[in-house]
Amino acid sequence: MLKKIFAVLLCLTLSISLCGCGYEYFNPELEASYTSDLAGTELNVYNWGEYISDGSDGCMDVNREFERITGIKVNYTTFESNETMYSQLDNGGVSYDIIIPSEYMIERLMSENMLEKIDISKLSNYKYVDTSYFNPDTTGLVEGYAIPYNVGMVGIIYNSALIDEPEHSWTALWDEKYRNMSLNFNNPRDGFMTAQMIKGYSVNSTNLAEWNDACELLKSGKDVLQSYVMDEIYGKLETGEAAIGPYYAGDYLVMQEVNPDLKFFYPEEGTNIFIDAICIPKCVKNYEAALLYINFLLEPEIALANAEYIGYASPHTAVINNPDYCYYQNEILYPKKEDMPKVEYYRNIPEEVRMHYENLWLDLKLY
Repeated sequence: MLKKIFAVLLCLTLSISLCGCGYEYFNPELEASYTSDLAGTELNVYNWGEYISDGSDGCMDVNREFERITGIKVNYTTFESNETMYSQLDNGGVSYDIIIPSEYMIERLMSENMLEKIDISKLSNYKYVDTSYFNPDTTGLVEGYAIPYNVGMVGIIYNSALIDEPEHSWTALWDEKYRNMSLNFNNPRDGFMTAQMIKGYSVNSTNLAEWNDACELLKSGKDVLQSYVMDEIYGKLETGEAAIGPYYAGDYLVMQEVNPDLKFFYPEEGTNIFIDAICIPKCVKNYEAALLYINFLLEPEIALANAEYIGYASPHTAVINNPDYCYYQNEILYPKKEDMPKVEYYRNIPEEVRMHYENLWLDLKLY
């Protein structure tokens, strides 16, 4: 979930053209609503890398704008995985005021009483949140403990200049035709998902035998792979070093701008859909500043800047419905109902199952 947008944007001091949209970045009249006695305090934010519009390529620097308007210093650090983020919180050595984990990790944090309730009555922009993402039966997200930030799905990217269009199946990653040109995820949850979808198993299975079976399938295709990757996939697919691999739809859009030969599909067996959401952990030291920061991220202009920089689907209704949004009705991010793949969210699963698949993953990597 680490990404960069391709757009060339204009200067912050006047207005910003996001992805060529010509959209004014922030209404100065709103700045007064962010003045408070919190000026001079600090806010500790923990997020995925490259997961906020950061001023690169002339785009809006969201954190600096928040600092300028509020006088609150933002200490911004990043993590590479939900599990890394969890370890930092669990160790208790560092306190954070804002974290942005994925839905299954949020469910785990809630079960361990590690999240503070968000006072949504103090969020004037909460009206823009698509509350359909709060569903205990599918997403596991509970209203009042998370604010959806980005939404995405996993698919397969391939280089049409190197290979013909593959069968729209996860089995393409196992195809001998792509020996030493194929990639797979270098993390257990996503890696196992590619095999579980082929087998027809739930990605949240508590049946250890199904995890074992999925592991055997992964082992059977390991010698076809060039490597296991995460963000290394950018360089490999953009340059033609590899020809096919799975990744997140938003990242595909960024890669395609570098290499137009790259194509994308959602496998017919189904795929993972995820939500990353803003939370306040129990270790929060500056709760009121955290609320102010969340409300700022929900400002339509700020949410638009982030959505266009990051490249994932937005759960912000003002962004989704804005015809000037450069991904407005994009068929990859926002498929029509008839084109929507079968999807399943990751859920928090019992510790014994988690330990089992993590050990299987270690075994797979050594196989």
